[in-house]
Amino acid sequence: MKTIFDKTTRDELIARINTLNESSTAQWGKMNIYQMLKHCTLWQGMISGRIKCKRVFIGRLFGKMALKNVSKDERPMMRNAPSSPELIVKESSGDIASERAKWITLIEEYAHFSNPGFVHPFFGKMTKEQAGYHAYKHTDHHLRQFNS
Repeated sequence: MKTIFDKTTRDELIARINTLNESSTAQWGKMNIYQMLKHCTLWQGMISGRIKCKRVFIGRLFGKMALKNVSKDERPMMRNAPSSPELIVKESSGDIASERAKWITLIEEYAHFSNPGFVHPFFGKMTKEQAGYHAYKHTDHHLRQFNS
């Protein structure tokens, strides 16, 4: 399975991110291009430990089982998956080029990832390997959302 810790995979994702622009439109979901870019920079902040998200109760019950299911193969994430409230972007406009550049910088930081105690708000505590798979899948999910 692809992982964000692989340089070739990161380079592929960055090339796809660079195709996003002001005219990129969503194939599904409620977010516009700015909201998606901002969401992804916030999400990267969460996985790196810079942003804390509260654990959700349902995740405490089913998170580990769901993580096992999501991580078992290369299938893309399902469309319209819920997100943590802390990662939902309300403002509908902003600097797209700046958010894209921030996201790329955060993707590049995976070369030196160090957050062994990462706790996902739904899935719970994740190993570095699981975080790498999930970070790839999350990034791929939103790039597919915007046909990139």
